Amino acid sequence: MKRSGGKDPVPSVFRVGLTGGIATGKSQVAEVFQEEGALVLDADTLGHELMDPGGPAFAAIRKSFGDEILGADGRIDRRKLGGRVFKDQSARREINAILHPLIMEVAEKRIMEFGRRFPGGIAVLQAALVAESGAAGRFHRIVMTDCDAETQIFRLKEREGIPTEEALRRIRSQADPAERRKIAHLIIDTSGSVEETRAKAKQAFGRLRSDWEALQASEEKSE
Repeated sequence: MKRSGGKDPVPSVFRVGLTGGIATGKSQVAEVFQEEGALVLDADTLGHELMDPGGPAFAAIRKSFGDEILGADGRIDRRKLGGRVFKDQSARREINAILHPLIMEVAEKRIMEFGRRFPGGIAVLQAALVAESGAAGRFHRIVMTDCDAETQIFRLKEREGIPTEEALRRIRSQADPAERRKIAHLIIDTSGSVEETRAKAKQAFGRLRSDWEALQASEEKSE
């Protein structure tokens, strides 16, 4: 990630944060960005890797939340952990404090490797907590996905098989969309069909590519 107050460790990579509330279409947009040639890293996937037995986060999470969040196979049961985290704000802060720095560290290493192999590329980190974690300054651009409340609730209920009350609780446990809009350079409304969302994502990626080209040209002039 781009560190505030210092130089980008890999200036040849354009860093994009893809954020948005739960069930607002981040994965659909990320898929299009990947098809367009970007490196896409998913913070949730990185977090799952870190929570595997022997992973950097496993022992800390087990110590904080106890063996009751383990499955029969001895691995962290993400549904059990999620049940605790979505219900308890202090538990949410605790899990974020454990995982967020580790996720950023792993993402940084992979982006640096990508930059060495593909200078001039675009790297995207898909993460819901960009606003909450104060990580916006690490990116050249922030893209936000958003949709109407009815669509968000429907998607979450269908995806997780949960009742309306639980869907609302999970949505409300995250940052207010207004906070994300404050840091976003681009906002993609995903309320429509998959085809409409994909078209908007392609248009947004074209804008990102243009911004990156403009930034590169500016840096060349200043050298």
